[in-house]
Amino acid sequence: MNIDIECVGCIVNQSARVANAVKADEKLREKLRLHVERLSKDFSFDENPPEIASYVYEDMAKIANKTDLYDEVKKISTEKAISFKPFLKEQLENSNDKLLTATKIAVAGNVIDLAAAVEFDLTEELEKIFDRDFSYNDVEKLRERLSTCKSVLVLGDNVGEHIFDYIYIQTLQDLYPDIKFTYVVRGNPIINDVTIKEAKEAGFDKLCNLVDSGVNTPGFEYARSTKESQELFDSSDLIISKGMGNYECLTPPAREGICFLLKVKCGVVGRSLGKEIGDIICKVV
Repeated sequence: MNIDIECVGCIVNQSARVANAVKADEKLREKLRLHVERLSKDFSFDENPPEIASYVYEDMAKIANKTDLYDEVKKISTEKAISFKPFLKEQLENSNDKLLTATKIAVAGNVIDLAAAVEFDLTEELEKIFDRDFSYNDVEKLRERLSTCKSVLVLGDNVGEHIFDYIYIQTLQDLYPDIKFTYVVRGNPIINDVTIKEAKEAGFDKLCNLVDSGVNTPGFEYARSTKESQELFDSSDLIISKGMGNYECLTPPAREGICFLLKVKCGVVGRSLGKEIGDIICKVV
């Protein structure tokens, strides 16, 4: 999905978040803001938000002299997510529908998004998510798809959220032991995106097939991905796409057999889905 006029302001405002993350002084803060504002005058409305973000964040990283703009924040996000593991495992153990519970866990983790227009508190989200319904509810379609699958590709999104993804894939493996699962991560950190580094630290390389997509966008941009990733994307029986960035890159749907799991955190994505900010989504196409 291509950018909307709302996306321009959102992307420009993210320079302030970056400045906070890198503890910028006033000079650097102003330099980041002015540079992104200059870039925004030439944003192409034929590109999707993750494509625009790729060069905006690349430039901000160069200006801030940082390889990973959110490295410190990502460590905190991971530690916080890990602290919830006993609670999440308890929810799964007591669940009569482990697929539904695990899918809600996967979506709850999607609140960890440092580029979203609206921020949500992870603790608050976990307190209520098990008692609410998906606003776009294709869980039964997902269940049906999984019952006949031999291969599933999970497109990861953000750091911290990846801890929830680990629990999700682990649960799916228990429920569907004949399925081969692959977890695909970004080629670059970009914003707070999960890369091969964080995925290996979390043990994904021992849990399932782990693949670096090679993309420099905060979403799976097929044309920028490696040949291996493209082949897996084309051949897998089901794609489970986590988060708004992947949704933006793959909408209109790039193929049949995609399950979009996300929390709506901006009006543009909300309108695309016909839903509201804050809604949780399980959409199978």
